[in-house]
Amino acid sequence: MHRSISTLALATLLAGAATALAQTPNPPAPVAAVASSAAEETATRLLDQLDASDYRGAASGFSAEMAAALPVDQLKAVWESLPAQFGAATGRGESTIVEHGGMQVVLVPLHHERGELLAQVAVDAEGKVAGFMIKPAPPPAAAPPPEDAGFSESDFSIGEGDDALPGTLAMPAGEGPFPGLVLVHGSGPHDRDETVGANRPFLDIARGLASQGIAVLRYDKRTSARPQDFADGDFTIDEETTDDAVAAVAALRGADRVDPDRVFVLGHSQGGMLAPRIAARSGEVAGLVMLAAPARPLLDLLPEQNRYLLSADGSINAAEQDFLETLDEQIARVRSGEPMEAKDTPMGLPPGYWRQFDAIDPVADAVQTELPMLLLQGGRDFQVVDADWQLWQRALGDRDDVTLRHYPSLNHLGIAGDGPGSLEEYQTPGHVDERLIGDIARWIKR
Repeated sequence: MHRSISTLALATLLAGAATALAQTPNPPAPVAAVASSAAEETATRLLDQLDASDYRGAASGFSAEMAAALPVDQLKAVWESLPAQFGAATGRGESTIVEHGGMQVVLVPLHHERGELLAQVAVDAEGKVAGFMIKPAPPPAAAPPPEDAGFSESDFSIGEGDDALPGTLAMPAGEGPFPGLVLVHGSGPHDRDETVGANRPFLDIARGLASQGIAVLRYDKRTSARPQDFADGDFTIDEETTDDAVAAVAALRGADRVDPDRVFVLGHSQGGMLAPRIAARSGEVAGLVMLAAPARPLLDLLPEQNRYLLSADGSINAAEQDFLETLDEQIARVRSGEPMEAKDTPMGLPPGYWRQFDAIDPVADAVQTELPMLLLQGGRDFQVVDADWQLWQRALGDRDDVTLRHYPSLNHLGIAGDGPGSLEEYQTPGHVDERLIGDIARWIKR
């Protein structure tokens, strides 16, 4: 199984460490009846042991690979960090089971005072826990656009055959040809809407722009749609993100009623960081929109994000401090270049993945591109912060073909709010700011 990728935006969320607990499948939406099986008993026992702080007992039910990926001390640190982020646990919902990758995946809603979570417990044929993830509970399914929306949505595939990624094309009404835009996700195994907690920023952006005459393609990220492609545990950032984004640009350029000379890329968070790389690999991109794009290496941002989140309650307890120190040690080892196993890296990702990513200089890549760029940043973003924005301004602020827009009230998802940005905010339903969407539309048309 692939390892959950929740680095920068932590599924644009969850600062990498706090909830992506271990290597786990990313199952489809539950369609099974109420769970009633040995797998449910295994999942219930695991959660009961964690609630009772019996971490060794919980780990005793892990498969060998799982035990190596998630040592007891890390399991303890992550589980004990949840109340600080989401408030005290208030109960569990009804379990369901889905089949995925030859295993039974038990989905257990976890109720907390400040948010709803979903535990995914993958149980193998031997009855062992082979995968475990806790993530924000998905919001209800989005309603289709109204008939008078001024655009339509249709299924759209990226690639062919078994390797293809499913997507959605939002197409304006009319003959066209229309400018096109490909949406590239932040870190994590995202769906096509880039669902984060109760929010769907890519759905908002796609529909908002399509209603203003821009064809928008969004697709399920490979780590979400095809986790089996990462089964060997060794992959690169290009295999995870870049290659599929390049294929999406080519696919959109060939779509009916799309102007092939006016296809742009919008990258969010990690996707924004990689947007110049995607454009360079494609050679067919008309311009770049970079939303909440880091200007610094992810391994610099990861400790910052975790410290911010874990200190949100005013202090960092001993378990959280141990976790932070372990994270710092893991990052130092990655950067040393010494041989190491994936289980010893941040979030259990391949060492080569981290080292390739750490070698990417997003500012240098952006400076080298001759494409027009639009950079967008929220003032309440705690994941990509003002230090990054200042770097972008210094590097690109004097270029006539670069536009920079700062929105003081917006968070990492482009949603307005008040006060310091927080993880809990992602659990409150909202929508990407209309001013931001309007600025993107005007820039693309210009």
